Amino acid sequence: MPDLPQMSLLVVDPSPEWARVGAELVEEVRRLLGPEASRVAHIGSTSIPGMAAKPVFDLQVGTELPLDAAEEKFSAPLTGLGFTLSPHRRDHVPAGRDDSPERWAKRLWWRRGHPDGDANLHLRREGSPNLRLALLFRDWFRAHPEAVPGYATFKRVLARHVVRDADDTAGLGAYSDIKDPVVDVLVEIAEGWAARTGWQLPQS
Repeated sequence: MPDLPQMSLLVVDPSPEWARVGAELVEEVRRLLGPEASRVAHIGSTSIPGMAAKPVFDLQVGTELPLDAAEEKFSAPLTGLGFTLSPHRRDHVPAGRDDSPERWAKRLWWRRGHPDGDANLHLRREGSPNLRLALLFRDWFRAHPEAVPGYATFKRVLARHVVRDADDTAGLGAYSDIKDPVVDVLVEIAEGWAARTGWQLPQS
């Protein structure tokens, strides 16, 4: 688990402003990165109506470029927006999948303590399973609002039990490690929904 930047520990009630702020961030990043950013999307808990979350916006950028080339091209403009490149180089591979971890490669930038808000920016290759999973997870929850309260409660209880304070790197790592298998279960449910409904990748 790489070192994590400080962030708000509190899983807070959802804000009606999150959708607007996320949409504005998407447009700002899309303009900044240009056509090599083939899709830019607001993902994660702040993109799901009614979902309690850490007040940190997650954005996903898709690209056809090799990740090393995209990292080089995008780093300077993202630094101008207050983002710092993290050491994190791939996502968790869901349980039960025998994929090579390299298929789940990504680049991650963090922004903390910025006047325009805290954010994570996940850069993933077009066609990669992790790019698809982030959008499927979001869209399944948007289509199943009845599942939101249970998952939000799980996150609140977990954060309360494993994270002590803003400097608790081990607690933040444990929060992610414990949450991953729960997400794995939800993803399998979402995959069934995608197959039944013919869900397709959205552009944003």
